[in-house]
Amino acid sequence: MVYLGILEQLLFWGGVILFLVSLGLYGLRTRDYRSLLMFWQPTIAFNANENRINRIALLMMILAVVLKGYLFYIS
Repeated sequence: MVYLGILEQLLFWGGVILFLVSLGLYGLRTRDYRSLLMFWQPTIAFNANENRINRIALLMMILAVVLKGYLFYIS
């Protein structure tokens, strides 16, 4: 069970880091930092690689939350 707890932390923080990397790649490519700060407006246009990294990061964070719930209910 300890390994699942470590895996949950790795998935979550790895997802956060990948998410920030995808936003950083977009910022470096477009120099449009205003879109990153005003995230509630749909102005970000990721390219294919940035979008893939972003979706993988979100999937990792969702899996971490599911694993956290699983660990909560079995303990």
